[in-house]
Amino acid sequence: MAFVIRPAELADLERLESLIAQVQAGITSLAIDRDTLRQKIETSAASFAAEIHGAGSEDYFFVLADDDVQKVAGMCAVRAAVGLKDPFYSYRIGTVVHASKELNVHRAHPALYLSNDYTGCTELTSLFLSPAHRGKGLGTLLSKSRLLFIAEFPARFADKVIAEIRGVSDDEGRSPFWNGLGQHFFSMDFPTADHLVGTGHKSFIAELMPKHAIYVLFLPEDAREAIGKPHPNSKKALEMLEGEGFRYETYVDIFDGGPTVECRRNDIHAVRASRRRTARIGALENPVRCLLANTKLQDFRCSIGNARLDGADGVTLDPEMARAIRIKEGDLVRVLEL
Repeated sequence: MAFVIRPAELADLERLESLIAQVQAGITSLAIDRDTLRQKIETSAASFAAEIHGAGSEDYFFVLADDDVQKVAGMCAVRAAVGLKDPFYSYRIGTVVHASKELNVHRAHPALYLSNDYTGCTELTSLFLSPAHRGKGLGTLLSKSRLLFIAEFPARFADKVIAEIRGVSDDEGRSPFWNGLGQHFFSMDFPTADHLVGTGHKSFIAELMPKHAIYVLFLPEDAREAIGKPHPNSKKALEMLEGEGFRYETYVDIFDGGPTVECRRNDIHAVRASRRRTARIGALENPVRCLLANTKLQDFRCSIGNARLDGADGVTLDPEMARAIRIKEGDLVRVLEL
């Protein structure tokens, strides 16, 4: 199959519903129903069509598709700037010190502070690859394609890019962090809260979440241990982002306690290392593995495959790859050698 990353379309709606049915509880941005999914696609189409010169409330939604057989195997998205319309909440892990000279006591305690510090940052989100297509290199394409899109259109994105990593939960969607903290304020189980956020109902967070510092030592042991830890299924995604330069800076998700990682846009490896090259179409000799994307906004296409790097500014693609990413002889191609 010739899979490419491209913008999601309304024609993908049913195939995306089938894909989302495979998503486990805990991936908040994918806990969405048909109407929300349709709205997500329409918002994305408007974002691609907008003429803008700065990061705003745009959402860019991509699918991993083989259009020859009408198949969608994955999805991912980029939010240009979070928190501009609805508040974007995180917990920041800080330190509270209690000391007494007279008693010769000094104690430093970690505490959770409700924060909107990431307001205005670009977010990588909604990453999901069908289990049937894992282990084939498509995860690299799905994750890094967004970074090539950011590299090609940097003016549309913020100076800092973040990603929330799914936190610890079991197969039934039970989260120890949620059970130890969130459920006491929200009076609902984790999958229900997860679904409400995914479908855009976020006002209850501000209405019900405590505004004061929460001492970590008061949480149950399993909740404390879950803070800043990724779900086992998200470890590879985290490792890939860390390889791109993303780092955990003591911010965690308010629902499952999963880590949020961040990196300056221009420090991301794929942004720094990818470059535009002029395309030639022909036979390949001594090829290298590359991520390849066209430079079109609304008709963005990205795929992974072999190419030959010609000098400092050229690249040779085989005809099948050129067709897949809609490139003609002499067009510009953004290339990231893997």
